[in-house]
Amino acid sequence: MARVTGPASRELRRLPKTNLHLHLTGSMRASTLTELTDRYGLPLPDPLPTGAVHGWSAFQSRYDLARAALRTADDLRRVVAEAAEDNAAEGGGWLEIQVDPTTYAARLGGLEPVVEAVLAGAAGGRTGVILAASWAGPPEQAERVARIAARYAGAGVVGFGLSNDERRGRVADFIPAVRTATDAGLLAVPHSGFYEAAWHVRECVTLLGANRVGHGLTAAADPPTLDLLASRSVAMEVCPSSYPPFGVTADLASTPLRALLAADVPVALGTDDPLLFGTGLLDQYVLARDVLGCTDEELARLARGSIDASAAPPEVRTAMLAGVSDWLGGMDQDSGSVCYIGVPSATGASRRTPLRRS
Repeated sequence: MARVTGPASRELRRLPKTNLHLHLTGSMRASTLTELTDRYGLPLPDPLPTGAVHGWSAFQSRYDLARAALRTADDLRRVVAEAAEDNAAEGGGWLEIQVDPTTYAARLGGLEPVVEAVLAGAAGGRTGVILAASWAGPPEQAERVARIAARYAGAGVVGFGLSNDERRGRVADFIPAVRTATDAGLLAVPHSGFYEAAWHVRECVTLLGANRVGHGLTAAADPPTLDLLASRSVAMEVCPSSYPPFGVTADLASTPLRALLAADVPVALGTDDPLLFGTGLLDQYVLARDVLGCTDEELARLARGSIDASAAPPEVRTAMLAGVSDWLGGMDQDSGSVCYIGVPSATGASRRTPLRRS
């Protein structure tokens, strides 16, 4: 645990915020993964190398091993419910959890049973569900997922995403799928700007009508793209601890968060895959403050951006926004000037211990 001090330090756990970028498998508690791999006689994935840059395949192979431990509807319900609990414990008043139902369909008997299980876990937990297709999959598969997402619009599904490595698909090929989802009132939230340059982020906005972009870091180097994002209020879902392990940024301090804020682009901090990266929502705000130099006013702006960009019900959004103003209006009288928060080190280690047996 790291000790954070300072006369103007507000308790970040008390700052109302949302987590809009969290993948279902990657949300799993390490203890839950250990329990499930023991139960099913499956191998436990090795931790990602600490402080090293690795390729996508190293991440994906570990992610696939973890996903293999989710074998029943009860497993999916449990993981989603635990993710909601963890989000609330870190000051999150709303969570949007993303799942590609095609990756569980064979074990659960179809796409609809997967969606029903995830929605059951989300029920009552201030949690919305985003159904996602893969950039690497055929557009026809994305259209099937989008049709199911549209069917469950208003019943807990709040958005449609495109996940995985954005280099593996053409943006234009996914226009029909995204249109099916947005015509049903769902948010369009594709991953982009992780590997591909700013042109890909622009196409996600201009061709797909993206409401938010997962990551979107490469947009920070392109002023016309920044202007587009700011003018349309398209939020970037930034997950600082995800980038150094892939070499997307040289280190945590290189995350272009402040460039996005300076361009008036909305930003929502997210966690991506805490199971593999070992950092939760609270850690991302600590990084924004202690590594990226955000002031309390900027942290409040990030929290507001995450709330405004969410699909949370109006009454939840109103209460959370009021809570942000209250947080910014004065010091936390309970904690004084010292708080204890898990802070990732420069190499990515944190209070969480991902993918290790006890």
